[in-house]
Amino acid sequence: QVQLVESGGGLVQPGGSLRVSCVASGPILSINDMGWYRQAPGKQRELVATITSGGRTNYADSVKGRFTISRDNAKNTVYLQMDSLKPEDTAVYFCKGGIKTTTWVLMDYWGKGTLVTVSS
Repeated sequence: QVQLVESGGGLVQPGGSLRVSCVASGPILSINDMGWYRQAPGKQRELVATITSGGRTNYADSVKGRFTISRDNAKNTVYLQMDSLKPEDTAVYFCKGGIKTTTWVLMDYWGKGTLVTVSS
């Protein structure tokens, strides 16, 4: 089975930085778009950033200029570098990947999330 596993979350002070990672594993043939989403307590899940297999990126307005998404296709890994963090960035961060398996089926897979807390 395909699995996406996030890591790198934790507690950081306002203004600080953190990098989260997500590794995809399993019977993977190819990976299309990958992305990061987040869900704060009591709120709906929202898009943070996406990146295509060719490296084209898209960001939510709330994180533009502060967050950077990147990927390493050889490692099936996507990263999210978060700088100038604010308390309102506190959320569980989820990774999503559009993955084609060795059975030639393309579908979206989600990780279980990693908690990022921005607080002094």
